[in-house]
Formats: sequence, C-alpha cells, structure tokens
Amino acid sequence: MKINLAVLFGGKSVEHEVSVISAVQAMASINKEKYNIIPVYMTKSNEFYTGEKLTDINAFRDIPALLAESVECLMVRNEGKVQLIRRKSKMFGSNVIADIDIAFPIVHGTNVEDGALQGFLQTLDIPYVGCDVLASAVGMDKFVMKILLKDAGFPVLDCCRFSAFDMDKVEELAAQVEAKFPYPVIVKPINLGSSVGISKASDRDSLIRSMEDAFSFADRILVEPAVVQLKEINCSVVGDSESAEASVCEEPVQASNDEILSYEQKYVGGGGKSGGSKGMATLKRKIPAEITPEQDEFVRRTAVEAFRYLGCNGVTRIDFMLDMADNKIYINEINTIPGSLAFYLWEPKGVKYSELLERMIQLALKRHRQQEKISYSFDTNILAMGGSFGSKGSKS
Repeated sequence: MKINLAVLFGGKSVEHEVSVISAVQAMASINKEKYNIIPVYMTKSNEFYTGEKLTDINAFRDIPALLAESVECLMVRNEGKVQLIRRKSKMFGSNVIADIDIAFPIVHGTNVEDGALQGFLQTLDIPYVGCDVLASAVGMDKFVMKILLKDAGFPVLDCCRFSAFDMDKVEELAAQVEAKFPYPVIVKPINLGSSVGISKASDRDSLIRSMEDAFSFADRILVEPAVVQLKEINCSVVGDSESAEASVCEEPVQASNDEILSYEQKYVGGGGKSGGSKGMATLKRKIPAEITPEQDEFVRRTAVEAFRYLGCNGVTRIDFMLDMADNKIYINEINTIPGSLAFYLWEPKGVKYSELLERMIQLALKRHRQQEKISYSFDTNILAMGGSFGSKGSKS
C-alpha cells in the first residue's frame, strides 16, 4: 500500500511563488511507486486547496481558474488519524478526501517557514519533513540566529537590531549605526529570505531609505557591515542532530564582487517558453566553488556543526561570506527550507533528487518515532478534586 504524502506549499509569504516552484519540482521527483502524492496549495489568504492540477506549474499562470477546478480543504485530526477533508461538506457521500500519513512542507518565508506551519503540524501529531518548530523559528530570525551562533563561537558579523516602533527617531538609529560601523552597510529584514527588502547603504540618506524599505517588509530589521570584497559561498547539509553531512560548495556568480543577488537573479532568470522559472536551479553558479581546499573544508565542516548545533533536520542551505580582503569566512544565514531544496548541490556528489527527497522523508519518520517514546502526560487526580482550587486554580 502506498504512503499518503501531503506536500504543502504556497502560503501568506512574499516568497509564495518561489514555494510553488520548489514544490512542483519536488513532486515531480518523489518516488510515485512508494508515495501517493497529495498536493495541498495554500493561497496568499491561507486557504487550503487540493487537486491534481496543482502539480502542473503552468496551471499557476491563472490561479483563479486553477482554484475553481480544485477542492478547498482542511487538515484535521479525527479518530487517531490526520485527514484532508472538504471545507464545504457534501450532502451525500464521504467528505474525507484522504488520510494523510506524512506532511512535506515546501514553503519559504514568514508565516510558513518560520515555525508557524510546523507548529500546526506538530499539534496534529503528524510526521512532517524538515526542521521542527524551534529550529525553523531560529533559522528564520537572522538576529536570534546570530546571537546563538556567536555565543557558540561560530563566525558571524556583528549587527544592530531595530524595531519599527523606533522609526520615529530614524536619525538617531542612523547615528547608532554610524557609531558602530563604517559605510557601506547592509540593511535587511530580520525574517525574510530570497533577497527581499535587502539593500546596501553608503551614506546616511541611503541608510535611511534602506531602513524604510526593509521596514515595509518586516517589523524588525538588522544592519551589519558590508563585506566589500565579497565572495559568497553556499553549502547544503542533510541529516539531523545525530548525524549530518555536507554537499559540495557553490559560488553564486555576481556581476561584481560586492553586489547583492536580487530576487530576479535568483528565480526569474530561467523563465521563458518552457514553462517558467526553475527556481534556484537557474541561478548562475560555480560548482564547485573556486576556493582553496582549506576554505572548502572549513565551510563544509562549519555548515555541519552549525546545522547540528541549531537542531536542524532534513535539508538546509547555509550561506557564507568570504571576505577576500583578509580571507575571513562568516556565516551569513541558514535557510531551513532552501529554494529547490538545494538539490543542485547534491547531484555533483552523485545523489539524485529522488534519493535526497527520500532521505528527508525517512528523517521525518525517524524523528516522529523518537518523539513517540517521550511521555507528555502522567496520571493525576487534580481535576477530580473539583472546585477546591477555586475559579483561578493554583500553580503552587
């Protein structure tokens, strides 16, 4: 009997479209002899839909028409099982679309990759692929990630963190940045990816504009010194806290060595008559990266150590910055669900995409088995005592 695998994608995120691309890629490569793939598309308003056409990237050119041919659904726990049911009940027949054995979230960005969706799946008590709630939240919050990694001795750049509530004194914020870092600096939303809202500032006027732009995407931002002679190095890691391994390293190709790769460069460049972008797989890159063997070994080892330290699971991509001026290497960020699931970094090691996906699914099942061994309750007669605690109860 096949395993019912629900692939969740989309959601209320500025990286919604990237998620669709990544999910359709994955659904085309998952072993269909072993899994019954059930696409679950989350709209930008967080409605859930399922249907066969949701596996076709071309169908997303007209989303209203696509939704009209799909079934709006809900994911619920019922009689010890997680089920996908129709949101609008039929008068006759079953409203259960399918029983779900495992969930595979392929989502990017705020509200979906940051632990929110993972928390929903955790509450349903269903095995799900990828990082858990805490690792997802830490990976999405660039400031929290920096603090944790810095405390553990990992190389990260220092930064300033600001809240949108402070924007009424933006001149003071700019002065704080200038007191700490020389120009140029990088301004970025704390909890976004895909280069959304990220820009470089070279003076106070551009710093204020960059901060205002970043605040339009998030309520918290960070500012850090720009690495002027930059070489970006990325490395994927697969595994869990017990055991993990690194992929080959890649070097994204930039027009100049201090340019920030844009959203369009990452995702739109491969579009055309063939049916749209192929996601991160279209980005121009050098594989393997043009770095020394010592630098390659440092990046790959550090990526695995950071992955395990943060409690990650499944496949991530950790992005590094190499400062060509002094050859120092810094962790920039961790992508807990990377675009295209970073499959292009595993193929050079002889790992097929279908094999990578299978390993991710098995890691999810392993974690769920381990969690089932943990006791989350114990016998007590507190409630049998009735009202003796009073209406407010007691914690003493």
